[in-house]
Amino acid sequence: MKSTFQFFSIAIALIFVMVQTSSAQDTKMDWLRVEGNAFVKADGNKIIMRGINFSDPDRLEKIGQWKPSLFETAAAWGSNVVRLPIHPAAWRSRGKDDYLKLIDQAVEWAKSNQLYIVIDWHSIGNLRTTLYQHPMYYTTLDETWQFWYTIADRYKNEPVVAFYEIFNEPTTADNRYGSLSWSQWKEMVTDIIVMIRANNPKAIPLVGGFNWAYDLTPVMNEPLNIQGIAYVSHPYPQKRAQPWEPQWERDYGFVADKYPVFATEIGYQRANEKGAHVPVIADETYAEAITQYFDKKGISYVAWVFDTEWSPQLISDWNYTPTRSGAFFKGHMTKKGNRTQ
Repeated sequence: MKSTFQFFSIAIALIFVMVQTSSAQDTKMDWLRVEGNAFVKADGNKIIMRGINFSDPDRLEKIGQWKPSLFETAAAWGSNVVRLPIHPAAWRSRGKDDYLKLIDQAVEWAKSNQLYIVIDWHSIGNLRTTLYQHPMYYTTLDETWQFWYTIADRYKNEPVVAFYEIFNEPTTADNRYGSLSWSQWKEMVTDIIVMIRANNPKAIPLVGGFNWAYDLTPVMNEPLNIQGIAYVSHPYPQKRAQPWEPQWERDYGFVADKYPVFATEIGYQRANEKGAHVPVIADETYAEAITQYFDKKGISYVAWVFDTEWSPQLISDWNYTPTRSGAFFKGHMTKKGNRTQ
């Protein structure tokens, strides 16, 4: 009787170990890398990133909405990536150690749902002059360095934290925030990327253009002299008048012929919807046009924003009911089959 009991105990223990091993294998994710103008997985197959922006994890935690179901729903919508916009003011007020606990949770929840993460230092303005669109975006070059040193060192062994968006939206606001040349911006960003790479050689840095991260025209003649990066554009509908495609091609799309382009913010809402503002007012004409253009060019995107208050909203309530734009992007992502690309 004792030997029978021992046999069953050993069998149950083996099954438990097998289940744990299987679970670990299921959540294992490839390191991504840049090859030519594409993101590729370990097997060399290309992957186009499509997903959603959450609002700042600090905000979500404060309102009781920072939870695994965010990531589960993102996956159910067909996402293979999510973006975490981290405001400098929130990073300071919560404190580095407590904020890192939120990101650690995001890493585990993302891995459980086979989602990659974009970490975004969510500032808007001129990093050289430290003039910004709002106090919540205020940062310094020193703080930006310290932030990316912390992130690169902490997540250097986490392939799920694949993308490091150096600075959300560089802009001089027509020189109201002072001057910033492309050469100056290149030098600042390149120095930060060199430091990141020394701590995490596998990180994929994302570099935004000017005009609130829309304009990448300087890349034609002055690309960054550093390998393995991607460029960012935020082509909201009112950045240009229709017809959009010829202007998109001129302003940022041409870059995708040589380098990966990742539109880390796109979105739209109608003029009568909550929070409607320039430059996001449009309808499905824009949504159809930009997703078709991205599909043709192989451009990755993350739709803005999975929140009930920040706009343009992808959800109308915290049961994750899609808004009109949310339903569109959910439909596009599930149709394209991101989960298996």
